[in-house]
Amino acid sequence: MTAETDAAPRYKCSVEVTLDVIGGKWKGVILFHVLKSTKRFGELRRLMPGVTQGMLTTQLRELERDGVIHREIFREIPPRVEYSPTEFGESLRPIVMLMRDWGRNYVDHVLTKRGPSAKKSPGIRPVAKSGRAV
Repeated sequence: MTAETDAAPRYKCSVEVTLDVIGGKWKGVILFHVLKSTKRFGELRRLMPGVTQGMLTTQLRELERDGVIHREIFREIPPRVEYSPTEFGESLRPIVMLMRDWGRNYVDHVLTKRGPSAKKSPGIRPVAKSGRAV
């Protein structure tokens, strides 16, 4: 048996495969930012202040291993590393954007139920039924 056929039986559902690749607290967020534009490690750290350096490194390595992002090392002083989506990673764009929209709508739904004393998270804008941010 090959490694491919050995790995295939561990998944019982295609959603499980997808979540194995993009699941977790930070992978979707990393993809969201990298799909917007190529990012350096430090930029990602600033955009995601709650992630530790070690966790960000781990998540980036896993996304690279799974063929979703490309890591480019520039041989200069100081060294520079940039992350961008691969062609395969670009196929996740609609999923990530739907997750963004769902999250915005969920925040609005929850805040509406909580009442006027609830605070909105910074940077989260409601989404109209058309799918565009309002």
